Amino acid sequence: MLLSKLAVATRHRLVGGDTEIADIVYDSRKVQPGDLFCCITGTFSDGHEYAPMAKQLGAAALVVERELDIDIPQLIVPNTRIAMAEMAAAYYGYPSREMKMVGVTGTNGKTSTTYMIKSIAEEAGVKVGLIGTIHNLIGDRILETERTTPASVDLQKILRDMKNEGVELVVMEVSSHALDQARVHGVDFDIGIFTNLTQDHLDYHKTFENYLAAKKKLFLHSKRAVVNADDPHFDAITEGLTIPITTFGIREKADFSASDIEITTAGAQFMMKTPSGDIRMKISIPGLFSVFNAMGASAAATLLGFDADAIREGLSKLTVSGRLEPLPTDGDYSVLLDYAHTPDALENALRTVRGFAKGRVVTLFGCGGNRDKAKRPIMGEIAGRYSDFLVVTSDNPRDEEPMEIINNVLDGVNKSGCQHVVIEDRRAAIKYALEHARPKDVIVLAGKGHENYQEICGGKRHFDEKEIVAELLEELGRK
Repeated sequence: MLLSKLAVATRHRLVGGDTEIADIVYDSRKVQPGDLFCCITGTFSDGHEYAPMAKQLGAAALVVERELDIDIPQLIVPNTRIAMAEMAAAYYGYPSREMKMVGVTGTNGKTSTTYMIKSIAEEAGVKVGLIGTIHNLIGDRILETERTTPASVDLQKILRDMKNEGVELVVMEVSSHALDQARVHGVDFDIGIFTNLTQDHLDYHKTFENYLAAKKKLFLHSKRAVVNADDPHFDAITEGLTIPITTFGIREKADFSASDIEITTAGAQFMMKTPSGDIRMKISIPGLFSVFNAMGASAAATLLGFDADAIREGLSKLTVSGRLEPLPTDGDYSVLLDYAHTPDALENALRTVRGFAKGRVVTLFGCGGNRDKAKRPIMGEIAGRYSDFLVVTSDNPRDEEPMEIINNVLDGVNKSGCQHVVIEDRRAAIKYALEHARPKDVIVLAGKGHENYQEICGGKRHFDEKEIVAELLEELGRK
């Protein structure tokens, strides 16, 4: 495609002549001859500094925010992230316009909500594409993912592949980072869903107000909004929106609401009131938060035209990896695997477990490195408040010293007064929890969930807690 033709999609000034473009790239290490290299100004580096390398590797042209002293065509734009997103959408033929698109944002519940919508749609016979934290999926085909929401060029390619393989509906998690970095700019969402908002990612956004503003950007790209009416930030999220809003909630009056809620280890049952009538619901993921996720998913599904039977049956058959997921054990105790890695998610999970546990609640958890340090003592205090015993360990320490992170967590644990033990090595910590399990205990392995790796000293190593629990039970001679 000619650069001049591609440039029509965005505000620009072209210098240095026209040229044929083979592909759009933003990582200078991946430049191939004929590519258009986008100089992205990032949090830690400026892509303009890598333009000479891109030229050496054969880049045909550059997308820049300022003209560089490099003798190849340059597209000068106000914002390279936005320009890249707009040109990527054009390059791949605006695939989001050819499918139904649902985007889900919020601190917690994004993954479960997307899988719920996928299950409902598939119950109705619709082929679904999913983009999110656990996997990217084209129908049943798994594509591994490194981030919740891919970069705009990668996202547009995925969407085109989905359309080419017959996908009719795409449901995707949309992170605050993605919204702030314009990764979904150029995507047309039929429905945007807001689940909830609690403290997270302040290492990136700096203030809660910035975090909220980033989440709200989803609705700039959406034709309709589905919003949690019970969330304390409902007014701030919906203020100024000119698109139709559908609400869900329990405490506040909402379009979709729940009553007669019963939560057990097996999941939750409730009566869901909808504008079209009541539906008796049964889901396999326990917790009040799962009821909220189910209502948000049902609201979106209804707007997409799915009937009550598809909603009820689709949700009843769903399981989501690493969301209060029970693991096999060797005795009269339970082990639940959960992804909770924010204060709100941890509180929701442990309150749920506290509601049905007949023995002790034993929580094993840690906090990630190179992330919001302020939430570490908060999570420590929450874990202590809802647990009878804590095993404090590592999560993904990344480039930080594990014990430094643990000490931050212990500031909150000590305030709670909960009995606890510190075991830095996470595998050894899990072994300790299993060895000391008592009858009717519920052991919650919090933080990793579906993840099958640990990030330590900047690298990833295989670490799948489902495998580890099975290995340890065999090692202990108890399986």
